[in-house]
Amino acid sequence: MAVQAPNTPAAARAPRAWPRIFLAGFALWIATVLVTFLTANTALLPTIVLLGSFLVPVTFVAWAHEHDTGEHVTVELLFSAFIIGGVLGVLGASLLETYLLASPSPLQYIGVGVIEETVKLLALLFVARDMARRTPRDGLVLGAAVGFGFAAFESAGYALNALVTSQGFDLLSLVETEVLRGLLTPVGHGLWTAIVGGVLFAASPGRRWHFTGGVLAALVGVALLHALWDSVHGLAVLVTLVFTGSPWQEYLLHAGRIPDPAPGQAALILTLDVLGLLAVSAVGLAWLWTLVSRARPTGPEGAGGAPPDGPQGTDGTQDPAGPLPPRPDGGTSGTF
Repeated sequence: MAVQAPNTPAAARAPRAWPRIFLAGFALWIATVLVTFLTANTALLPTIVLLGSFLVPVTFVAWAHEHDTGEHVTVELLFSAFIIGGVLGVLGASLLETYLLASPSPLQYIGVGVIEETVKLLALLFVARDMARRTPRDGLVLGAAVGFGFAAFESAGYALNALVTSQGFDLLSLVETEVLRGLLTPVGHGLWTAIVGGVLFAASPGRRWHFTGGVLAALVGVALLHALWDSVHGLAVLVTLVFTGSPWQEYLLHAGRIPDPAPGQAALILTLDVLGLLAVSAVGLAWLWTLVSRARPTGPEGAGGAPPDGPQGTDGTQDPAGPLPPRPDGGTSGTF
C-alpha cells in the first residue's frame, strides 16, 4: 500500500486567480481615473466605465469558478453565461419594464423584481440548454455568472448616465457611482440568480428542466428580495417623515409629494438605508449559504448531484444521474 506524501497536490497549492484579477483591475482603474483627471482626456472615459463596471462582477465569477472545479462548468460556458446571459437579461428587462411598467405605481418595485429575476432565469435556461448533466453547484456558479453579467452591463449604463450631464461630463459623479455599485454588486444580481440557479439545477439533474414548486418559490423569493432592495431608500424616507416629519412635510405627504428632508432627518434616512440593505443582504446570503451547504458532496454518492432514481421526464424516460466521473487529479467535482 503506497503512502501518500504529506505535501498537497500541485493543483491544490496553485494560487487563486481572482485576487490577482481584482488587484490588477483595480490598479488599472485607479490609474485611468488619475490620468483622466490630470489630462482631461475624454477618450479615456470608456475605459473608466468598462473597468469600473466589470471589475467586481468578473472577480466574483472567477472566485465562484475557482470554488467549483466540476467538469460541467467549462470556462467557455462560464464566459457565455456572463456575456450572453447578461446581455439577454438586460435587453429583456429593458423591453418588459418599458411596456409593462410605464405608469408609476407603489407596486412598481415588485414589478421590476419579478421582471428582472425572470429574464435572468430565462437567460440561464438558454445558456445551459445543452448541458447533459447538472448539479446544484453548476446552477450556483452559472446563475452567479448570469447575474453578475447582468450587473456589469447595468452598472455600465448607470455609470454613463452619471457621467453625462447637462453641463457636460461629470467625472466625479462617474467615479462615485462606480464605487457605490461596485461595493453593492456582490449582494445583488449575482447573489439572487445564483440562488435560483442552484434550486433549479438541483431539481433538474438531467437534460429536462423541472419547474417544481421549490423552483417557483425561489423565483418569487428572490424577486421579493430584489423589490425590497430597490425600495429600501423610499421606505427609509417614508419612515423618517412619518415619525419625525414637520406639519408642512406631512401636508406634502398627504398631497402625494415627497418633501425634502431636514439635515437631521437626512442622517436618519442614511442610517435606515444602511440597515435596510444589510438586512436584505443578510437574508440573501443566509439563503445562499444554505444551498451551498446542501450542495457540498458528503460521500461518493453525493459527489455528482442527484441520486440514481432522479426525476422522470415528461415522456416517462429517466434523466441521467449518479456520481460524476473522477478528474485526472483523482478528485470528483470539487467543493464550493
